[in-house]
Amino acid sequence: MPPEPLVLLSDHRIDAIALGESDEPLVDLRRVPDLRLDSRYADEDGAFGHLREGVVARLLDAQAALPGGLRFLITEGYRPLDRQQEIFDGYLGELGERYPQWDPDRVYVEATKFVSPVHVAPHSTGGAVDLTLCDADGTEVDMGTPLDATPVASANACFTAADNIPDRARRHRRTLITALTSVGMVNYPTEWWHWSFGERYWAFVTGAGRTRYAPVRLAMAT
Repeated sequence: MPPEPLVLLSDHRIDAIALGESDEPLVDLRRVPDLRLDSRYADEDGAFGHLREGVVARLLDAQAALPGGLRFLITEGYRPLDRQQEIFDGYLGELGERYPQWDPDRVYVEATKFVSPVHVAPHSTGGAVDLTLCDADGTEVDMGTPLDATPVASANACFTAADNIPDRARRHRRTLITALTSVGMVNYPTEWWHWSFGERYWAFVTGAGRTRYAPVRLAMAT
């Protein structure tokens, strides 16, 4: 049988998920020494290093199950809505210039394989995290592509189930998948590094009737 088509964040079914809010606080990962936070996307307010309390707990549980001294290396959690809009508009423009033969609808859909439209953005709820695996010294393991490789640049090797990556990288992806799905997190299938809990994409994948997390402001942090 052919593989199931990818459900993207541009899908109307994602937008249709009702918003719920648990009022769970955002936690500053800089105060969670057991989780390694990378600074490549650091911002002045430290927003990138925040996640919902329940997501932090799940990451700690998942990391404890990793084999062979592996750890998570987190690059970004919470992302303010204005920053999300800036990133989306930038990538939308980049694709439009690179592929002038594409109509606007296709440009929009292709853009959502890499950046979420702001109205359904997982990162802006504090429920989504970008992460990879590293060893005890913080050295990243081979995942087949760099974290944040675009579909265009990687020939879709950034897709979680891509088969155009080395066997070693495929094994590392399976390790990541096993650990994070065991604690109830879901993956965005065009980005092996993007995992979430409690937001709209999670609600769609799990069949929840509504979200646990809605977009929030950094003022919710503890």
